[in-house]
Amino acid sequence: MARRLSLARALVTGVTLLGVLGSLAACDAQTSESARSGTPGKPRPITPVAGCAKGWTDPGDASAARAPARCAPRAPAPKPLKKKTKIVVSASTLTAEYLAPLRIGMEKGEFGKEKLDVELKLLPTPDALPLLAKGDIDVQYAAPEAAVLNGIRQGFDIRWVAGNFTPAPGSKSGFWARLKPGETAGEVSLKDRTVGTLIGKGSVITYPMEKVLAAHQADVDSVRFQQLGPAEVLTSLKNGGVDAAWLLDPVWRQVDGDAGYAFLGGQPRGEPLGGLLFGPDLLTGDPDAGVAFLRAYIRTVNTYFAGDYKKDKAFLDDLGEALKTEPDTLAAVPSLRMDWEIREGTVDRLQKAYATAGVVEGDPLPEDEVVDRSFYAEAVGHKP
Repeated sequence: MARRLSLARALVTGVTLLGVLGSLAACDAQTSESARSGTPGKPRPITPVAGCAKGWTDPGDASAARAPARCAPRAPAPKPLKKKTKIVVSASTLTAEYLAPLRIGMEKGEFGKEKLDVELKLLPTPDALPLLAKGDIDVQYAAPEAAVLNGIRQGFDIRWVAGNFTPAPGSKSGFWARLKPGETAGEVSLKDRTVGTLIGKGSVITYPMEKVLAAHQADVDSVRFQQLGPAEVLTSLKNGGVDAAWLLDPVWRQVDGDAGYAFLGGQPRGEPLGGLLFGPDLLTGDPDAGVAFLRAYIRTVNTYFAGDYKKDKAFLDDLGEALKTEPDTLAAVPSLRMDWEIREGTVDRLQKAYATAGVVEGDPLPEDEVVDRSFYAEAVGHKP
């Protein structure tokens, strides 16, 4: 489906936000025919899908207690494409638990049932974004970061088409601080502290982080951000390289219970902040393949991740093998609430946080220039 990643070697690893935008601008001059402007075409027909009567929920409900949409197991049923189609997906890590539906879907043959040949590439988010905009990769497993929004402002055909997960009750995935002598979680001040993140101010975690900082006498301008690789975040927090960091499942377990660290807050419970981004090849070039990809992804969630999937020891072993992680490590944290839907207002809230941090350009984008729910709506047979 996608052209070979011939440009990947030419990209500089660790590019900054400005570098990403520069790369996007460079891509603009050589955009392929498939990477044309995202002018919406005629609405595609949507028909009811067996087993998916509850495959859609109110996108305006972002409450912590809301239940995610679910179809019956094995639904939506496969609708194989007329010919085998290659889909190249990028992700900045291949072992994070939130990638589990993608990895398990590949392992269990769910994408193959749609005549999709899915190839997963390990690429840092900044490196992948120009390739997605140009059509060299088809899907990016990431989030609507500030760089994505700035790229869309430049006219690139990229849309957030599906969510990923929300934290389960009991999860402490989120903002952790190393306490100074005499400090407690309720008293720690974050002003003038150094915060380690994977992307920096342009990350989606800037939105929930704002609330944590405000509760601890700080804001995005009064802390120093240090960009770190996935394997460096915990080490830097422990050795004093940073004073605070955003720790994902199951990494936070390594400091949980240690009196020298405190959990200060995390992602909103009822609101996915990342997921799948489609580029022009699926948005406008081959939307049938885009729907098929989400149909397989959603079927995987409904079949293997509908509830507390870690209660099944046999499946936990499968999951550990797919993610190259010990099953006991996975079992040490609660199951994620896998959630393909995107909430109304999330993009507005993200843009407000980015504007405060000074990492976006121009006026806020309307939601329909960032989000496209039509692919998962068609996959589950819902007419918005």
